[in-house]
Amino acid sequence: MNRMLTKLKKGDEINILAPSSFIDKEEDFIKGIDILKTWGLKIINNNILSKKYGYFAGDDLNRFEELEKAQNSKLIIFAKGGWGAARLLEKNPNWGNGLMMGFSDTCSLLLSKYSKGYFGSIHGPMITTLFKEPEWSLRRLKNLLFEGYVEDIRGLPLKKGIAKGEIIVSNLTIASFLIGTDHFPELKGKIIIFEDINEDIYKIDRMLTYFRMTNKLNEIAGIGFGSFSDELCNPEWKGLLKNLIIERLEELDIPILFDLPIGHLSGNACIPLGCEAILNGNNGNLSVHIPCY
Repeated sequence: MNRMLTKLKKGDEINILAPSSFIDKEEDFIKGIDILKTWGLKIINNNILSKKYGYFAGDDLNRFEELEKAQNSKLIIFAKGGWGAARLLEKNPNWGNGLMMGFSDTCSLLLSKYSKGYFGSIHGPMITTLFKEPEWSLRRLKNLLFEGYVEDIRGLPLKKGIAKGEIIVSNLTIASFLIGTDHFPELKGKIIIFEDINEDIYKIDRMLTYFRMTNKLNEIAGIGFGSFSDELCNPEWKGLLKNLIIERLEELDIPILFDLPIGHLSGNACIPLGCEAILNGNNGNLSVHIPCY
């Protein structure tokens, strides 16, 4: 795996793809595009707003071919999530070495690319969520893409200790469904961060229990949790989630962080998969070192 991130510069052309659901909020999409243009990036036009096939942004073959054609791009940013990205994995994409960013449903593509030995997957905002990001998050993303660094972020420590290892970030539901496929990465020695959206507590319990039963978390270095809602949670629900995480994972004897600014809640800190990271369960700090040229 080439573990060097290629920094962007003004004038670079990038691709916007919709591998999942069709774009139903054109205004949100345009606002996201406008932010990228102010950074000096040029958008390759593929008439993405006109593409619709059932609840997808085109049929499976069309979306797969768009993904394949864009693999030489310096940067692919996914337009939105929803559902449908994992269907493209049945055709076994030929991954390239460029950057590719998204979250939620598109985590299936990020994880597949990483598991196949390719660097460049970034868990971060998509085009239709970009305009909602606070200034610190946009600054972080621009720094990552153009300068090759990100500042530390902080969460709430649930279990003390310090973990060092490559970092993997994913939507919990999507990661759960990839277990048993060759698109699911090796987790041994890794730092894992999960996010999700508006799932009932019992469903999160089910997924964490499934991870326990598959022994996939037995040799990870540390684990963190981002937001699990697209709006501020009430304290009671958040308390239930925190207690569930402690109860299900405490015996792993690894540091655990909670409430990291990663996921569907605005303030979705971008994290490049495969980079060396330090998760500090003593002070809540998460730092990521990004090799680049």
